[in-house]
Amino acid sequence: MLKKNNIITGLLIGLIFPEITWLAFGIILKNKVVISGKPAIPYLLAILINLFIIKYLFKKGDDQIGQGCIISTFIAMLAALLIQIGYLR
Repeated sequence: MLKKNNIITGLLIGLIFPEITWLAFGIILKNKVVISGKPAIPYLLAILINLFIIKYLFKKGDDQIGQGCIISTFIAMLAALLIQIGYLR
């Protein structure tokens, strides 16, 4: 996938794909994506995509990129949880 096997690259990959998923849901729902009060389907789908990417990266041998992707997935999951329970608005 990428020549650089480092955590920064993994962080970027882990942040890009959930953003693309979130934008796709925004287009599908005609920009009525409300973070609070809606089901967490966009978040869960973005995390699921990251998990498949992580599995692929570890099978390929890009461990550092996979670790960076895990870190960004954890941060995104924590932010989604905090948004859903109302701590972040």
